[in-house]
This record gives sequence, structure tokens and C-alpha cells, in this order.
Amino acid sequence: MKTLDRYLVTELGPPMLFGLSAFTLIFVITQILNIAKLVSEEHAPLLAAVEYFVLQLPGIIVLVIPMALLLGVLLATQRLSGDSEITAMKAGGISLYRIAVPLLVVGTLASFVSLFLQEAVAPISQDRAVFVREEVIKHATAVPQSLVTSQELPGGGRQVTAASAFQPSTQTLDHVTVIQYDRSGHPAQIIVADHAQFQVDAWNFQNASVYRFDADGPTISNFPAMRVDLGERPAQFIERVRSNNPEEMSRSEIMRVIRDGHLTVPATRSYFATYQSKLARPFAAFVFALIAIPFGLRPVRGGGSGLGFGIAVAIVFAYYVVSTVFLSIGSAAPALALPAAWAPNVIFTAFGAGMLRRAGSV
Repeated sequence: MKTLDRYLVTELGPPMLFGLSAFTLIFVITQILNIAKLVSEEHAPLLAAVEYFVLQLPGIIVLVIPMALLLGVLLATQRLSGDSEITAMKAGGISLYRIAVPLLVVGTLASFVSLFLQEAVAPISQDRAVFVREEVIKHATAVPQSLVTSQELPGGGRQVTAASAFQPSTQTLDHVTVIQYDRSGHPAQIIVADHAQFQVDAWNFQNASVYRFDADGPTISNFPAMRVDLGERPAQFIERVRSNNPEEMSRSEIMRVIRDGHLTVPATRSYFATYQSKLARPFAAFVFALIAIPFGLRPVRGGGSGLGFGIAVAIVFAYYVVSTVFLSIGSAAPALALPAAWAPNVIFTAFGAGMLRRAGSV
């Protein structure tokens, strides 16, 4: 990395951290009020309420990273422009496009970090948060409803799991039956157990009976305990009954629910639109970095960080209004889901590139 790149990235650091803190605080204010309500009205243990709050932070940070980058780039370029450092760089033969490169690289990296948190960290954290909410805070009893889930097997075929009830307190499924089908759709193995308890990353079946259908005929084996991957974690069974919000799932989990075939046609369209939009949203970090550069180069009289924060909020508001509109369009038909998900990024990227080109010609 050249000296100029290091300098620009260093200048971006403090205002981006400020934006991360400011926007996170805005999002968590409501959560803090909910904690107070849980403790005062529902007599929830304070530590459990705080744990529930902390476990929701990864999902909030996923939304905040693009906003923080927008404010960081905006404030950094405002300071550089206000102190005539941008002018000095251009006088030294450095084009505005070259100045923008390290900022856009940071935007790209932030997009992938946000995508990683959304797919790998936030769902696990949300899984634990649902458990804390249902068992520790609300003292939820068993979910007396039949639960069915399905997933594709790595080598081909499909696995269908059915249970009569779910015990949130022990994260246990009652009367579980797992049917594994081969590629041709014929049953290859059936697992029946009294209970299945979730431990670490798989389900521990207790008193399991395994029926295998081999070429030589069916065989039966009994196991006191065995581990099976059902493709869903405990919180997903709870959410399947209570809310089943695709916004709280990873893209792989959303696709698994769609392939289960248990959704209505409108719900399937909504899930598929969310599936596509959850890939496009993290790249708003790059889009916001691109838009913030020309906005930060504009001469500003007074206002400082407050004005920059106001501009950032306005841009974020406009972006997510457009995203919401296109999400509704994408929910109308599966063929519209992909273009509708990426349309806000394309529109705002074109807008930012046009402004940057105009600023670079001055």
C-alpha cells in the first residue's frame, strides 16, 4: 500500500468508528427500552435481559456497517477538502479517481465483512437470543405442534424430519422420525427416536432405532445415542411456529425453508425476494462509499460533523426507501427477485459515479 493510500485509510478510521458508534446507538435505544420493560414488567433476570440485548448486536452491526462507512468517508473527505489537502493532491498530479481508490477498496472489504457477519455470525447469535427470550425470560413451555423440516443431503437425495413437539427449556424434540431418501427418491434409511437434544452443532438422538433398506433387505439397529444433522437449530423450530421471519435467517436457511415446500405461494415469493436482497444489501457499503466521496468534496460553511451526519441520514433514508419499494416488486414474481434486489445498488452506484465524474472534471 502506498503512502497516500495509508494516509487516506488512516483519515477514514476515526470518523468511521464515530459513525459505527452513533448509528449503533440509534438502533439499540429501542432495545435498551425493551430490556427495561422485560426487567420491570416481566420480572426477567437482569443478566438474561442484558444477554438477550448483546446477542442481538451482530444483526444490528450488519445494518450499521454501510451507514458507518458512509458517514466516515463523508467526514474524512470533508476534512481533506476543507483543509485543501485534496487540492494539493490534485496539484501534485494525483487524479480524484486515484484518491478515491483506497476509500472504495475499504468499501468493498466492508461489504464482504458485512456479508460474513450476516451469514455466519448473526444467525447463530439470533438462535441463542431466541432461546434466551423463550426459555429464560418468558419461561416458555413445550411447543405442542407437529414440526416438519427438510434438507438436501450432500451426496444427493433428501432428508425429512418430523417431531411431535419441541421443549425450549432443554432444546429437545419429542418423538422424532428422520427419513433419508436417495437420489431416485426411494427411502434409504429411517431413524426413530424418543427424543433428540441439540448439542453444539448437531442433534443427539436418544434410544434411536435405525432402519436401513439395503439391496440384501432391511436391517434394524439400535443405538443408545447417536448424532444427526437435521439442518435446523432449535431457534429455527421456534421461529417456524411463532414468526419464521426470513430477515433473521441466513441465505442458506431461507433457501432450505423454500425447498421444504411448506410455504404458501405468496410466502415463497417473499422468502425468495429476501434471499436475493440479503446478498445485495451488504454491498451498500461500497455504494455508500462511492456516493460519500463527491458529497464530501462539496464546499461546506459550518455544520461540521452535524451536517455530515444529516447528509448521511438523508442518503441512508433514500436508499432504504428505494430498497423497500424494489423488495415489494421482487416479491411479486420469482423472476423479478434478482433484478429487484440489485436495482437499488445499481441506481445509487450510477448516481455516485456520475457525481464523482463531475467532481473529477472540475
